[in-house]
Amino acid sequence: MNGHVRITDVSPRDGLQNEPGVVSTADKLRLVGLLAAAGVDEVEVTSFVSPKWVPALADATPLVTALAEMLGRSDEDVGGRPEPWRSYFDSDAACKFSALVPNQRGMESLIACNVDPRDEDAVATPLSKIAVFTAASETFCQKNLACAIHESLTRFKPVIALAGQHQLFTRGYISCAIACPFEGPINPNAVADVAEQLAELGCAEIDLGDTIGAGTPETTRAMIEAVVARLGPKWLRDYRLTLHLHDTFGRAADCVRTALYLGIRSFDGSAAGLGGCPFAGTPEKPAPGNISTELLVQTIHDEGYETSVNTSALKQAAAFAREIVTKSRAHAAALRAAQSNPAAEGPTA
Repeated sequence: MNGHVRITDVSPRDGLQNEPGVVSTADKLRLVGLLAAAGVDEVEVTSFVSPKWVPALADATPLVTALAEMLGRSDEDVGGRPEPWRSYFDSDAACKFSALVPNQRGMESLIACNVDPRDEDAVATPLSKIAVFTAASETFCQKNLACAIHESLTRFKPVIALAGQHQLFTRGYISCAIACPFEGPINPNAVADVAEQLAELGCAEIDLGDTIGAGTPETTRAMIEAVVARLGPKWLRDYRLTLHLHDTFGRAADCVRTALYLGIRSFDGSAAGLGGCPFAGTPEKPAPGNISTELLVQTIHDEGYETSVNTSALKQAAAFAREIVTKSRAHAAALRAAQSNPAAEGPTA
């Protein structure tokens, strides 16, 4: 074997954020538990974004509170832990949990609920990492964050400062690291510029996102080499550089192989391939989502590397992810049908 590769599953956040229907907090908590029990190294649980913009993640606070209560149960309270959490606690898995934070208000909301129910003075519980996000494309940044790249970086300063005060690590996402749906191909040096600024702000990890799945092995190589040349090879150690791929054109696995060859040892995946950039498709034909964690792990194993993932347990998590999304979409379709035909609403005599 050629070493361990870290796997972060982003399906509870990136996979569900654009779903039109409602996924219950209980189902989200179960999905997080199934992923943790499957042995992924990290789960990105939710985003503390305004419910106005991302209604699918409006339950960020109750979800993190429920996660804190689950993780905070005493070791003696084994019988009180439902599956899959009992399996997680009985295993050797050591999963970390994180959340996306768009601004200082979101960070304050995270801090307020990220507490150990047994000890409110405990730090980094249950979330030990936050993520902030910008882009290598000015147009995409304006569309996604309603500001320029430099303005988004300025917004991060108080967020990262608060994270440090609460012993939370910070990941910095760079969207459109390969190409932009509005600007086309992105110069690798533009990605390196943003990566350098995120590092200077205090991001312990930088996540390079091929947001629309445009990457090829060649463009992935050029982008990674530019970032490593700018930040230095030390960023290839300790999982500090992560690759976040979307499989829009079915090339993500090939990009994983290239990244492994270049020294990347940290990747994002999404159970069942959930998620997808809303700008890369249409409501009638959404773009394929993130690389599925199942394909990601299989590719890494096929290349001779190790992960901590139990592939059988991961398949169970992916099956549940598909189940809750199918249920959510059916519910949303029923609501749309009822709204278009008000006469059909209500009981009949």
